[in-house]
Amino acid sequence: MTITHLVTHSGGFHADELLSSVILTRLFPLAKIVRTRDVEWTTPAPDKIIYDVGREFDAARQIFDHHQRPTPLRADDQPYSSFGLIWAQYGRDYLRALAVPDVDVEDIHASFDKGFVLPVDLVDNGALAPATAGDLASLTLPVLLGTLKPVFDDTNPDADDDGFAAALPIARAFIEGSLAGKAAKRRAEAMVIDAIKAAGDSRVLELPMGMPFRGAIEKTGADHLLFVINPRDDDWAIGGIRITGDSFEQRADLPAAWAGLTDAALEDACGVKGAKFCHNGRFIAVAATREAALEMAALAVKDAG
Repeated sequence: MTITHLVTHSGGFHADELLSSVILTRLFPLAKIVRTRDVEWTTPAPDKIIYDVGREFDAARQIFDHHQRPTPLRADDQPYSSFGLIWAQYGRDYLRALAVPDVDVEDIHASFDKGFVLPVDLVDNGALAPATAGDLASLTLPVLLGTLKPVFDDTNPDADDDGFAAALPIARAFIEGSLAGKAAKRRAEAMVIDAIKAAGDSRVLELPMGMPFRGAIEKTGADHLLFVINPRDDDWAIGGIRITGDSFEQRADLPAAWAGLTDAALEDACGVKGAKFCHNGRFIAVAATREAALEMAALAVKDAG
């Protein structure tokens, strides 16, 4: 039977049912979202998917609540919110709807669940506090989505529903942007691995364009690489390689004598015609040509010792 309605609770909204709605509206674009606590609506039926309301979890009957006891748990006993339940049931279909190749679906599904869905589930269940992010607590996704709710003294009777509708495309942008990045990394991996093979023992990796590369470098164990060069619109970039994805520390920095210099001053400092810019943080420099980029990268390798 065709899904005609997507049913979630009325009133103030939270990240879990908002993000669940992103998944479901992509898969069932003709279905209408109904925000209600009316028992007639929250009773399972073949033409409805009910989530974050209804006090039941039964995937076969298309009801995905997590507020009842016993709370639905992952295999490792961490709690689900409605988002995790919806992702577990429909996430693979959602990835295919985004044209993710079948060969990548399982890995991306698992990666997104661990890094994006699970934290939302934990926050919604009170098992993780945004405050653990320290000074960035106010910038965590559940908190940011919460700021889109109407203020307490908004007397418009449709304020909650209007806020939900306005927040939905914003939530969609976060999900689809994150998944697009994961899919791009998978596409880039084969290209980077080929470039690593072509580089041989060189400590400089040349790529055909800017692309994610650190994962492939780690996967191949290319620990000898120190710098990456690639063409941009009308020049070339010379960049460092971060030691880890969540650190700014690099395997090697560009030479200290280049820091913050541009054009003629940088050409004088490094002796390379076509040197255009070096960031003060020494993690990226720019050259006018491939030849200049290769020369600068070789000098940076020598400086790194």
